[in-house]
Amino acid sequence: MTKERMEAFSDGVLAVFITIMVLDMKPPHDTQLAAMRPLIPVFLSYVLSFIYVGIYWNNHHHLLHATQQVSGAVLWANLHLMFWLSLIPFTTAWVGENHVNAWPVALYGIVLLCAAIAYYILTRVLIHLHGQDSTLAKSVGEDKKGKISIAVYAAAVPLAFVQPWIATAGYVIVAVMWLIPDRRIEREIAE
Repeated sequence: MTKERMEAFSDGVLAVFITIMVLDMKPPHDTQLAAMRPLIPVFLSYVLSFIYVGIYWNNHHHLLHATQQVSGAVLWANLHLMFWLSLIPFTTAWVGENHVNAWPVALYGIVLLCAAIAYYILTRVLIHLHGQDSTLAKSVGEDKKGKISIAVYAAAVPLAFVQPWIATAGYVIVAVMWLIPDRRIEREIAE
């Protein structure tokens, strides 16, 4: 399989996740604006998850842009990432329906943590395939943002049982951190 085919497959899978999430948002039967109020938590959980899927899509694209080839191990690492990302629509719906309660927020964090670990594994498998002197290895470097993300998720999951809003704030902080464009791969390729 070529890297382009793997990227196309992943793009399609991520598009399905976004579609599933938006289909979980049911419109109210009442025509008054006040009928939208109960949907605010559902909408906010959708927005956060949409941002996360967008972040993964963007970074996955950049990762594969710096990649020359894929292997069987890369395909399995990519599927591992897609598995964890496929759970985002379910956890998003559960958080939204239950107004940020402990177990839904904790499970959301576990899925984010596992997706971050899976992305880290995918990156390491690609670097192993391409070598430590590759453009990919140079551009990823120490991957401080990735490691910080994993640490925040790992801390936020147990915090969900103390105060779900604090855990949710941790998830938002990681998303904001990744919204700031990471130009390492683009910069390395340009050089």
